[in-house]
Amino acid sequence: MQLMKVDPRALKDNPDNTRQSQSTPQADALLLATIKAVGVIQPPVIFAEAGGNGYVIEAGHRRTRMAIAAGIEEIDVIVVEAANDNGAMRSMIENVAREPLNPVDQWRGIERLVALGWTEEAIAIALALPVRQIRKLRLLANVLPAMLDHMAKGDMPSEQQLRPISAASLDEQKEVWKAHKPKKSETASWWAIANGLTKTRMFARDASFGDDLRRAYGIEWAEDVFGPADEDNRYTTNVEAFLGAQQEWMSSNLPKEGSIVELNNWGQPQLPPKAERIYGKPGKGDCTAMYLDREGKVQSAHFRLPEIKKAKRKVDPTAPGGEDTNEAIDVAGKTRPDVTRNGLDMIGDFRTDALHEALARAPIEDDTLLALLVLAFAGQNVSVDSGSETSNHLYGSKRFARHAVRLIGESGKLQFDTDTLRVVARSTLIDALSARTNRTDSGIVARIAGDAIGADTYLPNMGTEQFLACLSRPALEASCGGRSVAPRPRVRDTRAALVEHFKEERFVHPSGLFAPDDVKMSEWLAKNTEHGGDDDDAPADGPMGGIEDGADGESDPSIEAELVDKPHDPEGEVGGNAADTELEELDEADADTGTEDPDTAYGIAAE
Repeated sequence: MQLMKVDPRALKDNPDNTRQSQSTPQADALLLATIKAVGVIQPPVIFAEAGGNGYVIEAGHRRTRMAIAAGIEEIDVIVVEAANDNGAMRSMIENVAREPLNPVDQWRGIERLVALGWTEEAIAIALALPVRQIRKLRLLANVLPAMLDHMAKGDMPSEQQLRPISAASLDEQKEVWKAHKPKKSETASWWAIANGLTKTRMFARDASFGDDLRRAYGIEWAEDVFGPADEDNRYTTNVEAFLGAQQEWMSSNLPKEGSIVELNNWGQPQLPPKAERIYGKPGKGDCTAMYLDREGKVQSAHFRLPEIKKAKRKVDPTAPGGEDTNEAIDVAGKTRPDVTRNGLDMIGDFRTDALHEALARAPIEDDTLLALLVLAFAGQNVSVDSGSETSNHLYGSKRFARHAVRLIGESGKLQFDTDTLRVVARSTLIDALSARTNRTDSGIVARIAGDAIGADTYLPNMGTEQFLACLSRPALEASCGGRSVAPRPRVRDTRAALVEHFKEERFVHPSGLFAPDDVKMSEWLAKNTEHGGDDDDAPADGPMGGIEDGADGESDPSIEAELVDKPHDPEGEVGGNAADTELEELDEADADTGTEDPDTAYGIAAE
């Protein structure tokens, strides 16, 4: 046996080598990196070629190949006598009897290298490992020696269990190990040990406060080397100081009309009584509630306080329309609907915001725009002040006047260009149309308008925890259809999987789309088409009969003009009956709503 230097390119592979399978590219890259850093540590074993003047490799084929890849001109080799079996048995023993380095010895070995002057970066390069992995191993080397001795026997905890163990102090580890130390030949209860050393962590990435408050509250960040490499893994176990700094930050950054609220038993913000939570874009008069969630993050929620309603006058039950017209609620055999009331409220907010954004930005033809105006003023949330002298009831708001003044010139007459008309028309539609499930709801006309201008494309992603929690199990499982998400046995697991899936994909529940249901559409058309409304109660041959339709089915303009120009005569046949009919219609409208409050009866939009 002798040691000599040779060119690795002159060595020949042994045809009787035991390891015939190709090594993985990752393993070859690791070996190449170590050879480039520290050279070939263990010389390959070679023997003289029978009947030739060359040398054959007995052990070290990968080392030789990687030395050539590293560009090394000469390597040390050990020359031995050729065996009768061409080194086949020694090759087998060399590969089978090898034992990998114990993880605990690996941790201690890195600490030894650091003590000898190696930097973490140099160790990482030599071992072809990330620097983060070296730091993780160094942290694990500080585990209680008694625990390390037990781990060296092969009883290793999982990485999830090692995290709290390695982060605890040696005194804490000693106390917990004393309580849970296993007997001989038994495995350690690592989950109990980790549970005893686990502390609540508050992460720096969830902190809204800056360094000033951090220093004021004495918060020091520690690094969680087990966390994902692409996240800020700094944390503190001083929970009280962390929450105090968060509270002070909220107090200093509270918006106007804002308040700090607590969480209820379900982890939701405790809003003021009767407050309506806003899930879409907050309006000008809406309020903001700030709170800390269960992870210590600063969150905010928008809400709207109820309007002060006028006192309603009592209705005579014996009078026509005085009875309670509210629909009876069937409480027998309750089943959870596909979407809860809270979910419908969210859909209403989503629709309204998308509708308004589409009205402001989507391409709309002029004829469509005019049609939308007709639809908007047909909404159940819109009323207009009446100019009729025969009517004693004036309804409506002045909010549309701020748009109309833009169309009036200095002379007091209409004076505008086409662009201004389009902007004013869009603004008017935005104020008129609403799909919210409150008194501002325009009804089906808002759905038709949104469908006409493609407002579905402006709907937000509904694949969130808040909205999916409003879906029933069948509706939730139906949302998995056509996607790479399989329903789970538990609803919460299915919901969590959908939330994770829809982080990169926009989800809109079918019930949130604008296109109205065919049945509701047919009912609305039948109710509001000509001769299909409440006005059919008037006799066809009455005083107004024959005026609406001429002989050819069209209105007679001369008669209409006469009616407009003719002064009101209480005793006149035409004028008086027309006025009476109008008053009767108003009275019927009051009776239908079960109230005499005009604001309630006609659903005036709130300013």
